[in-house]
Amino acid sequence: MLIAKGIHKSYGSLEVLKGVDLEISKGEIVSIVGASGAGKSTLLHILGTLDRPDQGKLSFHEQNLMLLKGDSLAEFRNAKIGFVFQFHNLLPEFTALENICIPGFIQGKEEKALKKRAEELGEILGIRHRLDHKPSELSGGEQQRVSVARALINNPDFIFADEPSGNLDTSNAKALHDLFFKLRDTFQLSFVIVTHNEDLADMADRKVVMKDGRIVDA
Repeated sequence: MLIAKGIHKSYGSLEVLKGVDLEISKGEIVSIVGASGAGKSTLLHILGTLDRPDQGKLSFHEQNLMLLKGDSLAEFRNAKIGFVFQFHNLLPEFTALENICIPGFIQGKEEKALKKRAEELGEILGIRHRLDHKPSELSGGEQQRVSVARALINNPDFIFADEPSGNLDTSNAKALHDLFFKLRDTFQLSFVIVTHNEDLADMADRKVVMKDGRIVDA
């Protein structure tokens, strides 16, 4: 379980998060919604250890993540967390297969086993026949599925997604939303999803509503 307590975050004089408490359970899909500027992405980045709070505590199975720094924090993030972003963030010079494998290479995993795992994920995600293509040769929906496979390659406990369907058409967005639930059931992953898509938000096990840096409904 991931537990955030009393999370505060400011950028200069702008107070973005004003004492946020949130718990994420194993196998749970949580959506985070609210108007632009409510603090959704800032909270997601702190939960995903991409940013640090000014005050508060973040723990995973009673391990205080605030005590991790540098390489130790990077190793935790690489092993336990996968990220899916709106604009995919794929490296254009590499094939889909190579992009998927990158977090595994960072972790020092053996190349043959990594590629086998990437091909298995490609099969699950319906893109195995596209793995030798570069991002520019893939559709938006295919690129997003590559980014999902990359997030899964190290068998993480959590997937953090920031507007994952924001750059997709309605059909591909629905397919991606359905895919998240399939992956949760297959791998018992926890998903935390920041979204403006009301359909996706309402599908989640729990919808967290933010306003002015606070959670007003969970």
